[in-house]
Amino acid sequence: MNTNLILAAVIAGFVATTVAAQTTTFDNLGAAETFNDDLDEQMEDDRDRDLTGFGTEGRELGDYGSIALRYTSTSNDGDTSNDLGVGLRYGWFDGVNGIDTNASYAYGENNGVISENRFLGGVDYRRNLSDAFFAYGQTDVSIDKQTTTAGEYTQDIFAGVGVGYRIFNSNDTQWSIQAGPGYRAAEVVGGATVNEAAASISSNLYASLTDTVYITNDTDVIYSDFATTLSNDLALNVALTDTLALRTSYATRFNDQTDNSFSDGENTFGVSAVYNFN
Repeated sequence: MNTNLILAAVIAGFVATTVAAQTTTFDNLGAAETFNDDLDEQMEDDRDRDLTGFGTEGRELGDYGSIALRYTSTSNDGDTSNDLGVGLRYGWFDGVNGIDTNASYAYGENNGVISENRFLGGVDYRRNLSDAFFAYGQTDVSIDKQTTTAGEYTQDIFAGVGVGYRIFNSNDTQWSIQAGPGYRAAEVVGGATVNEAAASISSNLYASLTDTVYITNDTDVIYSDFATTLSNDLALNVALTDTLALRTSYATRFNDQTDNSFSDGENTFGVSAVYNFN
């Protein structure tokens, strides 16, 4: 099998020289373009949705991958800041087995003081057992060395296995669920450590309402004696015209270690629209 690894190295916003404290109109000629590029990327990430996240339906044979790198350095009136971001994606599918790997690292400092030091990573393996059933194994890693909020994790590692079932799998509707046992190793702000059995359950829904409108809803729950975390992403996607697309989303994040009730969870409402001239 030929490996077709797409390498995309993106180095944006690098400022090697000192930035003047006072700017003119001419200094800002590229600022609007840079802002629009960043906004496009944010909206693309916001409306992006992996419709083949469960099982291997819809997957193409072969490999895929990308690497992204971003570094910025700024100096202004004696204040300095440096920010580094690295992202990696890699996966393959051979018709029965599929694997997806994602990793990202973000580092930042202001005036020599570290402001961000975070790593996120995950590996998901899927194997088709039949047209409806599949098996999976997953590992998710979150390390945040700079968080200081009580109850939050400086490290949270979950590894689990299980089985999944495709309740619906047509061109118009895809709904899959998966569940299984796992193990959680975590460290919490304040020094507490967690090493215990855990379990995860997830639901993945895609439904086409018309030729131009579809909804998605993704739910993930990880449970252990120490804490239960839940995330849910509901989105309505509309292709208004051939050139105009709209996505409205509502995301919920809940952690019973930091939220007294479900209503205390983090809720984010988002609307993004993109118009293409050609």
